[in-house]
Amino acid sequence: MNAAKPNIDTPDALKAALMNAQSIATLPASAAGAQVMKTFERLGVSEAINGKLQAKGAPAEIVQAVAKGEAELGVFLVNVLTAPGLDVVGPFPAELQQEIVFTAAPASETKEGNAAKALIAYLKSADVIAIIKAKGMTPG
Repeated sequence: MNAAKPNIDTPDALKAALMNAQSIATLPASAAGAQVMKTFERLGVSEAINGKLQAKGAPAEIVQAVAKGEAELGVFLVNVLTAPGLDVVGPFPAELQQEIVFTAAPASETKEGNAAKALIAYLKSADVIAIIKAKGMTPG
């Protein structure tokens, strides 16, 4: 039986969800995890939830912990959490959202400029955009 999804639509709702969770898996030793920890600080919950945090060593460990029921919540990049066995609640509220932007460009001295341009064109294709959206990300 799946637990009801917590409401995280506003900063106050996210704060309540974090405070009510029994356990929270994340990956603080990463760039994205550092942003998660800063969000906890901005919400003023860092100290209160510290005892519930499960610091994982890799993104897959967050997924496994939540899928197995070892952690009630997983907090990390939405594309990582869009995995079998997990029910994604959604992104942080807009006021707390920190977008990670990926860019691509061929190197000026590359000998494979046409291949690099072909890869970039492929990444912008409708098929790839559909995959990006299905993983909870926003294509640019």
